[in-house]
Amino acid sequence: MTRIGWALAGAIALSPMIPLSASATVDQLFDLHGFTLDNGLEVVVIENHTAPIVTHMVWYRVGAADEPPGQSGIAHFLEHMMFKGTTTDPDRDFSEEISRQGGNDNAFTSWDYTGYFQTVAVDRLPMVLELEADRMVNLAFDPEEVLTERDVIIEERRQRIDSNPGARLGEQMAAARYRNHPYGIPIIGWEHEMAELSIDDLADFYATWYAPNNAIVVISGDVTADEIRPLIEETYGAIEARPVPERVRPAEPPVDAVATVTLTDPTVTQPQWRRVYRAPSYTSADGNEAYALQVMSQILGGSTTSELYQELVLDQQLATSAGAFYSGDNRDYGQFFVYATPRPETDMAELESAIDDVIAAFLASDLDENEVAAAQQRLTTAAVYARDGFFEPARIVGAAVANGESLEAIEAWPQRIAEVTADDAIAAARAFLTPENGLTGYLLPEPATETN
Repeated sequence: MTRIGWALAGAIALSPMIPLSASATVDQLFDLHGFTLDNGLEVVVIENHTAPIVTHMVWYRVGAADEPPGQSGIAHFLEHMMFKGTTTDPDRDFSEEISRQGGNDNAFTSWDYTGYFQTVAVDRLPMVLELEADRMVNLAFDPEEVLTERDVIIEERRQRIDSNPGARLGEQMAAARYRNHPYGIPIIGWEHEMAELSIDDLADFYATWYAPNNAIVVISGDVTADEIRPLIEETYGAIEARPVPERVRPAEPPVDAVATVTLTDPTVTQPQWRRVYRAPSYTSADGNEAYALQVMSQILGGSTTSELYQELVLDQQLATSAGAFYSGDNRDYGQFFVYATPRPETDMAELESAIDDVIAAFLASDLDENEVAAAQQRLTTAAVYARDGFFEPARIVGAAVANGESLEAIEAWPQRIAEVTADDAIAAARAFLTPENGLTGYLLPEPATETN
């Protein structure tokens, strides 16, 4: 995923969900068409007739934050197993089937949802629907395959997290940031728990959450809702709805202490400075808080014209990079990030002091409406560019709907961004960029050992 893609996914995770009607249509950002099957499956179609191609996505409203205690990583483990055989075709290799048809596919797991996608020629879409509907309900759990794939996900963790100091710092900062909520548990899982995941654990998790009434199908490309509905009914519509548990998660306690996390590693050649502030997500925010945070992040650190970049990189020349961004695409909590990479000759304490000064000056200032307008323009331009292609619109819309957003809210995102005032943006900054609300992380090389 591109950084713009991820940022935009957060940017349009919007307001409380309005259930999809039988034929809801809105004609704004994406021209979305939605309907819901009798078994509860929600379907969204994004028309794009520039080429005979479609991206098909299935989103399940379950992620790493819904895992049973002690089974961290099981949502991601199940994602891997979904590419194996089913009871109707035990020897199937899902990706190989898609590749033979000239398409490509993959999947992803977050704390709040799990998604599967394929991009194929439009005449291959019926085949994709059959395959995806089959593995929604008929997944087989071959014991040998389960053991093999468990080794795969453990090795994936070792390569992507354990051998990457920056990733380890991010993991430890999340654990410190979320003391009670499951966002503090890594999506890929803790290795000691991953090693104990069993075939019964997988089968139970699959049977609990993978149901049509807990899923959204998003199709982006050279089709219309009227054309695709009979095929959707024939494939997914044949699957019966099942009871799905309510997603109940513990809340975070108030933050009352300034905290830091330091990770040193002998392989670190470039130190990093990071700070994360707890913030509301688009789904948990009051009023226009999330939109204001999105705009404010652009002004403080979203580009080379931002306050942080201008002061730290260009004027004081303390850092090689510096910026800020707002991540509001989680279901329960959002986060506001500030980051900087020091120059080789820059002391970390000096850099942090300068960052604190920039933030303090920013909070004490009155934002210029021209700055706000420029930030709004950058955000809405990114939204317009996101309409191009087949994959990105499906990903953006699917993530928003999976987190409980309405099609109307998705379409209205540019308008809501445009309504943010300078007073709104600075008020959001003052509310959430407080010292006790921030967690600072330092990635440092291991100190040299003195020898006699």
